[in-house]
Amino acid sequence: MTQAKLAPKMPQWMVDHANKYISSGGKEGHIYKIKPPNYGDLEVPSLLLTTTGRKSGEKYIFPLFYGKTGNSYIIVASKGGAPEHPGWYKNILGNPEVEIQVGTQKLKARARTSSGAERAKLWEEAIKFWPPYTDYQKKTEREIPVVVLDPIQ
Repeated sequence: MTQAKLAPKMPQWMVDHANKYISSGGKEGHIYKIKPPNYGDLEVPSLLLTTTGRKSGEKYIFPLFYGKTGNSYIIVASKGGAPEHPGWYKNILGNPEVEIQVGTQKLKARARTSSGAERAKLWEEAIKFWPPYTDYQKKTEREIPVVVLDPIQ
């Protein structure tokens, strides 16, 4: 993931997490331990998503929790239940070609937004790895996108 930089305006815990992930080559940071409010201790798998900025054309890295479906990965554009989509999601709408790092493995992928029955199924998978997504959906009127990252061979 050369020439990419951490996305601006990320919370400090995300910056710290991403820096640990990057500096260890993915040996640390893949499983993130956290205790969200109103939940017990969770161990959540995380990946690094690199998108191309829709305005700047620069490459930005975002640490995100993920799940799997077949050979693909799923991520959720929740932004904690904010009224607007996260920047990384807007970036993939402009350019769905992304890079991901899952642990020590780096690969290219094509991002797509799931819909209908597929989204419903993947949403259920997503709340298994990060239960607070249900709280985030209650906070916003927008349907939170569930994104599939299909590896490019």
